[in-house]
Amino acid sequence: MSDLDAKKQELKEYLTKIEYLNSLLGLVHWDMRVNIPQNAVNYRGEVAGFLAGEHYKLITSDKVKEFIEYFSTCENLDEITSASIRKLKKEYDQTMKIPEKLYVEFVNLVSVAESVWEEAKKKGDFNLFKPYLEKIINYNKQFAELYGYKKKRYDALLDNYEMGMTEEELDRIFMPLKDAIINLLKKLKEANYEPKDHILKGHYPITKQREFARIIAEKLGYDLSSGRIDESAHPFTIELGVNDIRITTRYDEENFITGLLSNIHEMGHAIYEQNISQDLKGTLLMTGTSMGIHESQSRFYENIIGRSKEFWENIYPDVTNFFPELKRLSVDDIYDAVNSIKPSLIRVDADEITYSLHIIIRYEMEKLMMDEDIDVDELPKIWNQKYKDYLGVEVQNYSEGILQDVHWSGGMIGYFPSYALGNLYGAQILNKMLKDIPDLYERIENGDFLSIKSWLNQNIHRYGSLYTPSELIEKITGEKLNPEYFIKRCEKIVEAKLR
Repeated sequence: MSDLDAKKQELKEYLTKIEYLNSLLGLVHWDMRVNIPQNAVNYRGEVAGFLAGEHYKLITSDKVKEFIEYFSTCENLDEITSASIRKLKKEYDQTMKIPEKLYVEFVNLVSVAESVWEEAKKKGDFNLFKPYLEKIINYNKQFAELYGYKKKRYDALLDNYEMGMTEEELDRIFMPLKDAIINLLKKLKEANYEPKDHILKGHYPITKQREFARIIAEKLGYDLSSGRIDESAHPFTIELGVNDIRITTRYDEENFITGLLSNIHEMGHAIYEQNISQDLKGTLLMTGTSMGIHESQSRFYENIIGRSKEFWENIYPDVTNFFPELKRLSVDDIYDAVNSIKPSLIRVDADEITYSLHIIIRYEMEKLMMDEDIDVDELPKIWNQKYKDYLGVEVQNYSEGILQDVHWSGGMIGYFPSYALGNLYGAQILNKMLKDIPDLYERIENGDFLSIKSWLNQNIHRYGSLYTPSELIEKITGEKLNPEYFIKRCEKIVEAKLR
């Protein structure tokens, strides 16, 4: 074995230890969101803090510095080792800038904050969560200052979720998107368009919805022998290691679409993680390349597949078998209802057109949090005003307003733009897929989801974090991220409603 090969093996063994620790940390976080007894939250937060401290030590060790220095001098390094060192160096450089005490304090804080958020949302009491949010904002400001940035403090956080992304670039992408969607909503209002989503209201036993979720998992290719479906206050997907990709969802007894689309969304995330090449084990690359690309997969499954007429043609026999009361509706009726365009208060229930406005509101809120010295007391008022200005809806309480999302309680300031980026990536990926699979929608109608999954595996999933998001979208489509594909998709959907 050459010196280089011996060093690669040593690197792999070291990174495997980090992956083991990540798996344990993930399991603690999953348990805290799914199973934990209420009185155990604080202690489990301490456990999470301890594990985070051990992770900190592994990432900032002299050994990691040695690996980075050694491999940076190697010529003609293979693609996997190169990408692995790139990712390790970024994590090392960032973590070295954060004092261990500060890092562990933050992990302890967010471990408890999520349970407090859950209670605050349930009670509609912003004051309960406010001190935690204030601390989380301040910690993130400290992190951004320690990381360093060229123009805006917020840039340092955005880069954690979408490598290379900046506030300036997001403004360039989001402003025309925002204007386009607001104009489309005006057209619908002027045409007196009436959404039909109310026709789906009924009684859908949660036990039946759970069974149906497993049918959908099998159809789409989410492997439940390497995953599971649970329930939580806020749906999420978590990667706990090789062959262990779990999702959670939520159900509404009066509207099964909520649970169905939530499941399909999370399955999109999980299918991505389940199909990353196992050659990337022990490299830190065996996970999605960015949250924007990750959201492209979840929203591809949820919207491009799950809201298509062909999908409903395919699942109509199953749906009406599980929920016989839906036999009163035709496929066209259900398709029209599922694609109702209706400005609303709740992001996770939003239609494909208005959804990006929910994200842009959060993006603008996060800019204020990071770039301005905003009083936390003012945030709900600003949130409510933006909902009125952009979507024309009045926020009645904190639970359907600023408390509706889990992300800030987890410290994830900078994540939200990923959802809108996911819409944009997804539409661009669809454009390329249709060139390769012209009969895509016919295949969906026939239940051939395997060929769709296979295309995504070949072009996206298998690579994990081997390529940066900008490299990957260009590799797939031959061009950089272009919002026009999604804007045209939105225009086409609205035009169909106005016919």
